[in-house]
Amino acid sequence: MRRREFVALLGGVTAAWPLATRAQSVPTIGFLNSASSDLQAARLRAFRSGLSESGYVEGRNLAIEYRWADNQFDRLPALAQDLVRQKVAVIATGYNLAAAKAAKEATSTIPIVFASGVDPVKTGLVSSLNRPGGNITGVNILTNELVPKHVELLRELVPVATRIAALINRTNKESAESMSRDAKAAADRVGLELDLLDASTDADIATAFATLRQRQDSALIITPDSFFGSRNEVLATLALRDGVPTISPFKDYAIAGGLMSYGGSAIDQGRQAGIYTGRILNGEKPAELPILQTTKVELIINLRTAKMLGLSVPLPLLGRSEEMIE
Repeated sequence: MRRREFVALLGGVTAAWPLATRAQSVPTIGFLNSASSDLQAARLRAFRSGLSESGYVEGRNLAIEYRWADNQFDRLPALAQDLVRQKVAVIATGYNLAAAKAAKEATSTIPIVFASGVDPVKTGLVSSLNRPGGNITGVNILTNELVPKHVELLRELVPVATRIAALINRTNKESAESMSRDAKAAADRVGLELDLLDASTDADIATAFATLRQRQDSALIITPDSFFGSRNEVLATLALRDGVPTISPFKDYAIAGGLMSYGGSAIDQGRQAGIYTGRILNGEKPAELPILQTTKVELIINLRTAKMLGLSVPLPLLGRSEEMIE
C-alpha cells in the first residue's frame, strides 16, 4: 500500500473513532408505565423536558426503552423484568404505585425513579423521605390523599346532595382500596351515602354512568388514576350529558369541560422525575436523593359547565379557586 493511501485510510479510521465511541457511550434508560403511550403524551413530554434540563436528549445522547402495560397492571412485573434483562442504566416509572413496586421487586441494583400519588413511606416503597435508601427515589404528588377533600368540595357545591358516587379503577388494587376507604370515611363525616363504581375500560365507564343514572347519585368523584386521567374528555362529556356535577384530580379534566378539578400538577411531577433521572445518569445515588414532595394543589372551576348544569358556585369556593374557566 502506498504511503498516501495508508495515511488517508488511517485518517478515515481515526475520524470514525469518536462516532463509534459516542454510540457505545450513550446510556439507555427504561420507562415503565401502566397506561399506553398515546394516553401519556403530555406527561412524557414533561419527563423528556426534565431530562434535557439535566443534559440528556433522547436520540442524541440518550436511548429510552419504553414498556407500556396498556392499563393491564398484571403485565407490569414481566415488563419490569424485561427492562432489567436489557441492563438499562435507570428505570423511570410513572405514574402510579403499581409500576414503582413492580420495578422495585425486579431489581435491587438498577436505580429507580418513580412518580406516584401515594405516600411512598406508608406503602413501603422507601424507608424515609429524606434518605430513601436502597436503589429508589422519586417524586410524590398529592393525589390519593386528596380524595376526602374531593368529597368535601362536592358537598359544598351541592349542599342538597344525600348520595354521591366515586369512580374507582380496581385493577390498580392497592390505590383503589385506600381511596375507597378514605372516600367512604369522608362521606360518612359529612352525612353522605357513597356508591363505588368500578371502571377499567371504556365499556366500564359507560356502564358506570348508566348505574349512576339508575341510582340517581347527585355527584361523582373521579378518583386519581392514570386511566381516568387519559379519559378526561370522555368523562367530562358523559357527566355533562347526564347533568352530574363532578370533580377530578386532573386539571385537564376541567379544561376539557369537567366541572371541577383539585390536585397537584402531574406535568411538573413528570418534569421533576426527568430531572432526577438525569442526575442519576450524571453519577448521583438514588439513596441520597430525597423524595420530592409536591404539596401545592390547585382548585380549578369551570364556570361555563356550572352554568350548563344550573349550579351556582358559592362565593367562598370561588375565592379559593386558582383558576376559573369562563
